Amino acid sequence: MTDDDGRGLERGRLEAIWVKRVRRGPMDERRRARLIAGKGLEDDANLGMKRQVTILSRERWEDVCRALGRDLDPTVRRANLLVSGLALRESRGRVLRIGESRIYVNGETRPCRAVDEAVPGLREALDPQWRGGVYGEVLEGGEIAVGDPVAWEDP
Repeated sequence: MTDDDGRGLERGRLEAIWVKRVRRGPMDERRRARLIAGKGLEDDANLGMKRQVTILSRERWEDVCRALGRDLDPTVRRANLLVSGLALRESRGRVLRIGESRIYVNGETRPCRAVDEAVPGLREALDPQWRGGVYGEVLEGGEIAVGDPVAWEDP
């Protein structure tokens, strides 16, 4: 799916959920999880922090893999949620609905130097077009599960 302007795709699907046990620690894949309003993803190391939840686009991740010339597991990026069929680019200030939960997007997740420790060149490959994903604040919590619909709320 192509998305050059960041606005063309408006409905998608939750593809994966990961929880970090500890900061910079392993990513645990889950089929289901709970989002907690004002805090983030239950059991995640970033619970209650500014970046309550991080979201990565499957399509942009595929762009990253093509740019690097290799297939990489998305856990290398260390995001909590992987979505497909939805443009994340230029989404600051928008509200994303995942199942019954709602997330306010605070901004772009900028890649840091640590990603290059895992895969040399990854930081540069993540940089264009919001490929590193977004981070947000949980407005309305609840259970989420792989396969849940994902959509932008109308302003």
